[in-house]
Amino acid sequence: MDNNSSSPGTFRRRTLLKVIVLGDSGVGKTSLMNQYVYKKFSHQYKATIGADFVTRELQIDDKLVTLQIWDTAGQERFQSLGAAFYRGADCCVLVYDVNVLKSFESLSNWHLEFLKQANPANPETFPFILLGNKVDVDGGHSCAVTEKRAREWCDLKGSLPYFETSAKEDINIDEAFLCVAQAALESGGQPDM
Repeated sequence: MDNNSSSPGTFRRRTLLKVIVLGDSGVGKTSLMNQYVYKKFSHQYKATIGADFVTRELQIDDKLVTLQIWDTAGQERFQSLGAAFYRGADCCVLVYDVNVLKSFESLSNWHLEFLKQANPANPETFPFILLGNKVDVDGGHSCAVTEKRAREWCDLKGSLPYFETSAKEDINIDEAFLCVAQAALESGGQPDM
C-alpha cells in the first residue's frame, strides 16, 4: 500500500479566473497587483507597455482558484488592445486615483470600452469592481473624489462593489481582490483540468 494521500476521490478542480484591470495611466494598477501577488511596493514609476499578467492562487470555500490578473497600459494609444485581450474575462477591476479627478471622470469610458471589447453575454450583470487607489497620499487631505461620489457612481452602474485602497500601505488590497475572485467565480470561471 502506498502512502499517497491524494486518492482519486479527493481530486479538486482548479478554476482559472481571468481578471482585467483598467484605468488611466498612473493610478496604480501595477502597484496594486504587485502588492497583492508579491507583497511589494516600488516607488519607481514605470509605465506598462501593452499588457502583462500575474497570477495568484487562493482557496474560496472548497475551490482552488487561480486568479490571472491582467494589467493594462493606461495610455490612450494602448486603450484599444482589441477584443482578444478582453475576451473570456470573468471580472473587470476599474481603478482611479482618489486624488486625481480626471482619472475618476474617465471611468465611464473604461467601463464602456470593456463592454464593447469583451462583449459579455450579460453586460448588465457582468461583475465590475471599483478601486479608489492612493488613499494614503498626503494623509488623505488631497482627496479629489469623495467616497460618497464614488459610491454614487457605483450605484449608477448597478451597485458595483467599491474599495478605497493604497498599494503603498497595503490598505484593503486582499479584501478587494477576494471580492474580485468571488465575483468572478459567481460569473462562471472556467474549470481548468
